Amino acid sequence: MPYEKDKQRELFLRQSRVRGMMLGLALGDTVGGARGGLPAGGPLRAGVSTQLACFTAEGVIRAQVRGNHKGICYAPGVVLHAYCRWAHLQGIERERMQRRWNEYGTSVWPDGWLAGVPALAERRGSAPATVAALSRIEKGGEERRATSSRGCHALTRSLPVAVAGQGGISQAGALAAITHGDPAAQAATVHASVLTHHCLTHPLPEGTTPYNLSARSGESVRKALHAGLTALPAMSRPLGDDEHGRLATAFRHAVDEPVDAGRLARLAPDATAPSALLGGLYTAAAFPDRAAFRAALEFAAGAPDGESVACVTGALLGAVHGVEALPLDLVSRHELAWVLDTLARDLVLEFDDSPSGSEYIEGWDPCWWNRYPGW
Repeated sequence: MPYEKDKQRELFLRQSRVRGMMLGLALGDTVGGARGGLPAGGPLRAGVSTQLACFTAEGVIRAQVRGNHKGICYAPGVVLHAYCRWAHLQGIERERMQRRWNEYGTSVWPDGWLAGVPALAERRGSAPATVAALSRIEKGGEERRATSSRGCHALTRSLPVAVAGQGGISQAGALAAITHGDPAAQAATVHASVLTHHCLTHPLPEGTTPYNLSARSGESVRKALHAGLTALPAMSRPLGDDEHGRLATAFRHAVDEPVDAGRLARLAPDATAPSALLGGLYTAAAFPDRAAFRAALEFAAGAPDGESVACVTGALLGAVHGVEALPLDLVSRHELAWVLDTLARDLVLEFDDSPSGSEYIEGWDPCWWNRYPGW
């Protein structure tokens, strides 16, 4: 029995932290988009980073399903397919998308449950590099789709890959490269996935549950981020001294001189992936306490591009603190809260238990393949 209780506690904490990461990302995107001035009532609208992150999470699950059943899978290709489903829902190059993925019209496409969510078909901001690259897709072609952009969406949409651990981190740059050709955007995406992974997995104090984190949670945030920074050279593509130095300096300033709006503006001056990473790292380390989650998002929203900085901030803090730390009044109003929560739970379930089984083992959920077809 003690062993079973330990396993249940471990699963509960893992689910809580993945849910916190996904919903924290979304709340940051929304608060940042409103520049901190949220409406007093009514639903909170998702941003485009949140929409794309939903399809990243779904694509990661479907890639894992394909690997289990086929024995081989190139995950970025499956995630590209996910982004094309988003584009089709958005009304972007629908005929081109149909030719690429359902040329003969012999099946229902777009497939999977996520394609049936109405809010994902609503235009919620601009993602020009992503749209431009997806608009070039052709069946069977190896054409160069990616633009030269280093925009923030390469990073913000890719944060869910951190749940896949080392496998996800190794693919993070390729996910960014689907649409963003700039090396700095790709590198920042990899580095963000490393930091998010450490926030999801860093050991919490002995006896911790999501309901008793108390004041020690602030120490956990900074320890997780420091561990991620220390691991960066070994877990990602080679870092230049300047690049690693900028990240380490941002962290040090957050600890020594926190909550400096001028410094945040200098660290994150624009809507690029490197800015989103530096600004999100600085803000998360500057507001490490569990009770300061809302204040962290509001501060991040004041950056020149508040959406991307608050998005990264929310993901990092939610990954350490767990979903229970998120403001209930905001989560309950978010239009994609159920969708994000379901995707987070299903991410954990797929990697821990493979509900659809595998090529040789029958699954226990007969509906899983229809929810997450492996292609």
